[in-house]
Amino acid sequence: MSLKPQALLVMNSGTFADQFDSTRLERLAGLVDLGDEPWTDSLDAPELADRLEEVEILLTSWGVPQLNAERLERMPKLRAVFHCAGTVRSFVSEELWDRGITVTNGADANAIPVAEFTFASIVLAGKKAHVLANDSRTFREDWSYIRDRGELGNIGRVVGVIGFSRIGRRVVQLVQQLQDVTCLVSDPYADPLEVAAAGGTLVTLPELLPVSDVVTIHAPALPETRNMISTAELSAMKDHATLINTARGSLVDTAALEKECATGRITALLDVTEPEPLPAESTLYDLPNVILTPHIAGSLGTETRRMSDAALDDLERYLAGKDLLAQVVHADLGLSA
Repeated sequence: MSLKPQALLVMNSGTFADQFDSTRLERLAGLVDLGDEPWTDSLDAPELADRLEEVEILLTSWGVPQLNAERLERMPKLRAVFHCAGTVRSFVSEELWDRGITVTNGADANAIPVAEFTFASIVLAGKKAHVLANDSRTFREDWSYIRDRGELGNIGRVVGVIGFSRIGRRVVQLVQQLQDVTCLVSDPYADPLEVAAAGGTLVTLPELLPVSDVVTIHAPALPETRNMISTAELSAMKDHATLINTARGSLVDTAALEKECATGRITALLDVTEPEPLPAESTLYDLPNVILTPHIAGSLGTETRRMSDAALDDLERYLAGKDLLAQVVHADLGLSA
C-alpha cells in the first residue's frame, strides 16, 4: 500500500494536455499516488465514488467544477487543492472554507505573461503602432496620416497604472526600462513605499488620468470596481492617450468607451471586454483607434506549464510541512481577482 497521499487532477482535457506533459506527470507521481487514472474532468461520475473517498489532494485548473457541499461530501479526506491557474473564485465555496481545506493558486505565475503583454502594448502604444497599421489599410501610399495620431515615441512618457496588483506591480517594474519614464499608480489599498520601491508614485485616479500618455488597468473585478472607467474617466484622459485593458472587461463601461473612441480622441487596446466577445454590431470592431485581441494576454499553451510548476513547488512544500508560497485564504477574495 502506498504511503503517498492520494491525489487527482481535475480540469478539462485540453488543459490537462497542455499543463501536464510527461515531465510534470513524472514529477507529480514522485510526490503523490495518482492511481490508475490520474485525471478527470468531472467529480460527479458514479464510478469515481471509491476514488474520491480516498482523495486527499486535488490539482485543479480550467474546467474544474465548483467544489460545493455535495461534491465535498464525496471527498471526506480532502485537505488541499493546488490550483494550476489564476483566480479560484469559480470553484471555491463556503463549505470548502468551512472545512479548512488548504487552497493555492497560480496567479503569481500567470501574472508574468500578462505583464509582458502589457509592457509590449505600452511600447507599441508609444509609437501608435497598432493604430497606424490600421490607418495604412485606408491611406495606403499616403503616409501623411502619421501626423494625425499625436506625438510618437517612448522617451519621457507618463504611464498610469490603475491597480497595484501582482500584475500591476510587475508592469511598474517593467516600464522602468523606458528612458525618462514617469510611472503613476492609483490604488487605494497600495502602500506608497512599496509603490516607490517598484519605481512608481502613488496618486489618485483623478490625478493620474489627465496626465498619462498610457493608462493600463490592473484592478480586480469586484462589485465596487465595475465600470470604474466610465464617461467621466474617459473624458478626463488627455488627447491621443491610450487605454489598455488586460484585466477584466467589467472594469470599463463598454457603452461609454464606444462613444469616446468613436470621436477618435483616444486609443484603446483591449484584450478583455464586456461582454466577451463583443456582439457583432459593436462599433469597437470598426474603429481604427481600437485594437481588440481575444483574451490572449494570460498564460496560453506552453506558458500554462509555469502555473503547473508553481503548483508542484507548493505541493512539495506542503508535503514537507513548509510555508506555502501561493496560498489563498477566504479574506483574499475581498480584494483580489
